[in-house]
Amino acid sequence: MIPWLGRDDPFPPLDSALKHPNGLLAAGADLSPQRLLSAYRQGIFPWYSAGEPILWWSPDPRMVLIPSELKISRSLAKTLRNREHEIRFDSAFGAVLQGCASRGAAAAEPDAAASGTWITDDMRAAYLRLHQLGYAHCAETWIDGELAGGLYGVAIGRMFYGESMFTRVRDASKMAMVHLVRRLQRHGYGMIDCQMHTAHLASLGARAIPRREFSRRLQELVDYAATPAKWDSPETDSDVAA
Repeated sequence: MIPWLGRDDPFPPLDSALKHPNGLLAAGADLSPQRLLSAYRQGIFPWYSAGEPILWWSPDPRMVLIPSELKISRSLAKTLRNREHEIRFDSAFGAVLQGCASRGAAAAEPDAAASGTWITDDMRAAYLRLHQLGYAHCAETWIDGELAGGLYGVAIGRMFYGESMFTRVRDASKMAMVHLVRRLQRHGYGMIDCQMHTAHLASLGARAIPRREFSRRLQELVDYAATPAKWDSPETDSDVAA
């Protein structure tokens, strides 16, 4: 059994999360900015389908990407060099949310994201609010003037929590991810939470670590003072690996 959270109830200890399904910790509460930021600071995230109560998760192990461990394949490096594209940050957050929520968005890269049906209207409204407050951000790949792919997540201190990504053109989400990782590395971010394993993220260098280690690293990173703000776009990305 998992606890049902009232509006003001704290989250239970992470080690009380279920093993099956992996990481299910609690249900209920709301998606207010205060609740979401409290959850992320503790390594907890919401994930549920339309018609279900809000479900809160903290899986063990946890998939993460250390920015310095980013891997860029030869084919992706060639695409980054040769394909004309523009990377923007925070210029079309709502459109990125919609792209991630579209069931067919990841057709070019089937493993890039789970079905977006969990991004309900309430979830979109909640993350749009976090974006307005300067905590939620997106990286976008534009090709021929069209949004070709991207991803969004939440930044607290020097920690980034990846939420979802989508692509309409092959490798577009990976291109956005590479530029995002380079940006985060330049600004001193220490870890990107990828939540759960996908081959798409593993190909970029993401790996699983025990939840206890994730929590320890997380607490070191979220305590850095940072003023929430919209990210500048575009930002120079000349140091993207070739």
